[in-house]
Amino acid sequence: MARETDSGHRLPGPADPTRRTAAIRIPFPARLSPYAERARQHALQWVQETGLLAGDVATAEYDALRLERLMAYFYPDATAGDLELAADFNAWFFIFDDQFDGGLGTRPQEIRDVVDALVATMTTDGAPPASDGRDTPLVRGFRDIWLRSTAGAPYEWRLRCRDHWQAYLAAHVGEAHHRNADRLPSLEQFLEVRRHSIGVQPCLDFTERCGGYALPEDVYRSFPLREMREITGDVVIFVNDIVSLVKELAAGDVNNSVVIESEHKGCTLEESVEHITALANARTARFARLAASLPGALAEQGVPAGTRDHVSHYVDGMRHVMAGNLTWSLATSRYDETGIAAVSGGRRRPWDGLTAATGAASPRLRHQA
Repeated sequence: MARETDSGHRLPGPADPTRRTAAIRIPFPARLSPYAERARQHALQWVQETGLLAGDVATAEYDALRLERLMAYFYPDATAGDLELAADFNAWFFIFDDQFDGGLGTRPQEIRDVVDALVATMTTDGAPPASDGRDTPLVRGFRDIWLRSTAGAPYEWRLRCRDHWQAYLAAHVGEAHHRNADRLPSLEQFLEVRRHSIGVQPCLDFTERCGGYALPEDVYRSFPLREMREITGDVVIFVNDIVSLVKELAAGDVNNSVVIESEHKGCTLEESVEHITALANARTARFARLAASLPGALAEQGVPAGTRDHVSHYVDGMRHVMAGNLTWSLATSRYDETGIAAVSGGRRRPWDGLTAATGAASPRLRHQA
């Protein structure tokens, strides 16, 4: 039976994400790294050492999400060490994300303070940043993954990676403004911010690191790779918004493409899911066409064979992100009945409140899934 949220939006029932993603067509296989369990154990130790998790209850709830498997799908051919690092930064991603489920998610200036402390850790010369007194678990964790990720990397790649992380962090301010607006943004306005806050671009940077290369800037920024990166991000966004719809509405959040399209088109949530699914499918079809034409285009442009091999690996990385995100989303407890219960009725995750800006308990609002 459908349920109704405080905002008047009716939740589809039953709360089974499989039903709402069955029509999504991602024609790329999802492969799981053989080092998934090793990455899990490493990440569990890392989040406790950095102070991101404390106590058995929080650790057990975090572990049940199996976040490391998302990275094991993203980077199925990564070395064990690279996958451990990926699992660490993905743990940081989700724990950081959950900080915005409370009132902090509606206070842009306080978010800027949090973002500034994190941005300050991203040195590009390989040296640890000087402490400025804001050494919270979030800052310590982010500094650690930044230094480990960029160690020995080409300078131009470090600059690009920093730009992507900075855009990811700054997008939280934009999402706060969307939450405070009198009406929901249009889908395109929503995507302008969400394409950064979804965090796909730093993940694609790590694809290069796992492959042991950095694409030349002219190749990286050329068509069609620019469009293919945008498609990858959009497909992840649309899948995430469909699979997390019930959880987010249960938490009283409407910052979701399905809800936005329902509002602007005046249709039901079920009809909006169909529309967002069609957008995702159209984008994956476009991606496949662009990928098929890319090798010939690069050869005609005289791109060296070694660089073409790296581009091929990078394109495979985008496929892994799209396919892996869908596969993991259908298996994690983050979006099933357990995950819905964890954020319903004003409840928060045990790791919420890691920034001084969160303050006392306040109405639950969301950053992203």
